[in-house]
Formats: sequence, structure tokens, C-alpha cells
Amino acid sequence: MAKNCCDAADVGDAHNDPQWRRILWVALALNAIMFAVEIVAGIAADSRALQADALDFLGDSANYAISLGVAGMAIAWRARAALAKAATMLAFGVWVLGSAIWGFFVEASPEPGTMGAIGSLALAVNLAVAAMLFRYRSGDANMRSVWICSRNDAIGNIAVLAAAIGVFGTGRAWPDLVVASIMAGLAVWGSAEVFKQARGELRST
Repeated sequence: MAKNCCDAADVGDAHNDPQWRRILWVALALNAIMFAVEIVAGIAADSRALQADALDFLGDSANYAISLGVAGMAIAWRARAALAKAATMLAFGVWVLGSAIWGFFVEASPEPGTMGAIGSLALAVNLAVAAMLFRYRSGDANMRSVWICSRNDAIGNIAVLAAAIGVFGTGRAWPDLVVASIMAGLAVWGSAEVFKQARGELRST
């Protein structure tokens, strides 16, 4: 009988699956490219939300590289890698929140057209990555952290598009800054999920 592709036991062995590694390499390349595109666009458009999303792409690139490095190792090493990624997600959240608060004081003036165009491209990329990683969402903490990053990225991209509409409709910067703050909250929430599961896996070993 054919195995269920979402079965937890099947997914648990995916670190030795060449398909898992191929997906991570594709995700790594896409995230690195989008970081370069979005950081340039974010600075040009004076958008804190785009800049935050760009740094998120950079962080995800590092996370995928770490996941590739520990693929096939014992679960304890994978759990330690997940702890490192949780710390990265937390640091990203704190930085984005500080940047958003700073934006209120310097009177940022984001450009909604660029925000909408780049946000749509980023959403398409993240949805593609999330679709590729969907079957691995119930794996160990290391796999789950990769899935959570992709899930949060797609939600963040939708929020960036909402911010672009808000900036266009109001002519004010606050929708961009509010969305940047929401993205910070997602990063902190995601890091807490990964940290909790990774700690449990370390205790079990």
C-alpha cells in the first residue's frame, strides 16, 4: 500500500531524502535573490515593511543553509540548529519592531506602487516555497522551523500588500509601519513555537 506523504513517521526520515535537500537548495536560492531585490526596492521606496521583509528573506536563506548543514545528522544536532534559528527569528522581530518605531519619529514616506509590485512578487515566491515544504510541516523542530518561516513569510507578504493599499488610500506612512510591527510579532511568535519544540526534543534525547 502506498505511504501517506504527510505521515509523520515518513516525514521524519526526510532528512535523508534527496528531494528534501533539493527543495532547500531551491528555497535558499529564491530567498537570496528576493533579499537583494527587496532590500533595494525597500530603500528606494522608503518602506519599512519591504525592508523588514527583505531581512526576513536574508534570515530564511541562512536558515535553509543551516538546515542543509544538519540534514542527516542526529535529532539532537537538528534540535540545536532549530534553537539557533529560533534565536535568529527573535532577533529579526526585535530589529523590525525597533525600525518601525523609529519610522514614526523620522516621518517615513513609503511609495505604495513599489510596495505593491515587489510585495506581489515576494508573495508569489513564498507561496511557491511554502507549497514545496508543505509535506514536511509535521517533522522535527528543524523541519518545522523551515515550514513556519515560509508560512510567516506568506502572511507577511499579504500584510505588505495591505500596507501598500493603506498608504495609497491615506497618503500616510502609518499602514507601512503598522505592518512592519505585525511582521515583528510573527517572527517572535514563530521563534517561540520553534524554541518550545526544540527544547522538548533535546530533553527527550
